[in-house]
Amino acid sequence: MNIMAFNGSPRKKWNTATLLQKALEGAASQGAATELIHLYDLNYKGCISCFACKTIGGNSYGRCAVQDDLTDVFSRVEQADAIILGSPIYWGTVSGEMKSFMDRLLFQYLLYTEPPGSVFPHKIRTAYIYTMNVTEEIMKEWGYAVNFNRYETALRRIFGESEYMCSFDTYQFDDYSKVLATRFDSVKKKQRHEEVFPLDCQKAFDMGVRLVGGK
Repeated sequence: MNIMAFNGSPRKKWNTATLLQKALEGAASQGAATELIHLYDLNYKGCISCFACKTIGGNSYGRCAVQDDLTDVFSRVEQADAIILGSPIYWGTVSGEMKSFMDRLLFQYLLYTEPPGSVFPHKIRTAYIYTMNVTEEIMKEWGYAVNFNRYETALRRIFGESEYMCSFDTYQFDDYSKVLATRFDSVKKKQRHEEVFPLDCQKAFDMGVRLVGGK
């Protein structure tokens, strides 16, 4: 099996990237080949609303017509058995890079039918990992899950089975004394990172196992 993961964070070695890597390790433990792609390394923009992917009989029907760094990525996604998306939460939703990637990835396969259908060539499993600075209580109070559930619905519609996990109250800085962040208790943040984040890593690992059909 081939599992692809996409890091929607500008950081390559921090919370989101770490959890994605753990998920890939879980997949690899079941014999899967894995790949982690950092979206901030790629040159692309969001959907340009050309509707070439919807034009019946057109050269790009069912495929994004824009030629950039995502062109090859989308071809490889069609050969994958599962994909994992990961993003930090900025202002209640995913990063701009991830949102642009999702717009391009999903819209090309969406059928404007009733009910909406998909022209993706086969069913694959998908998963999402969200990291955020806020607590689970604040996440619920501010309604973040509305977006999470919407993305899960979209992924199910286009690809098939999907799931997501969240990592809350994450550790943002190596040294809190160097930034103006008096809202946060750096000692408690560090303690949570040492005690809870490893549990999140295990959840991500288990997610990777499930993606290749494990228990």
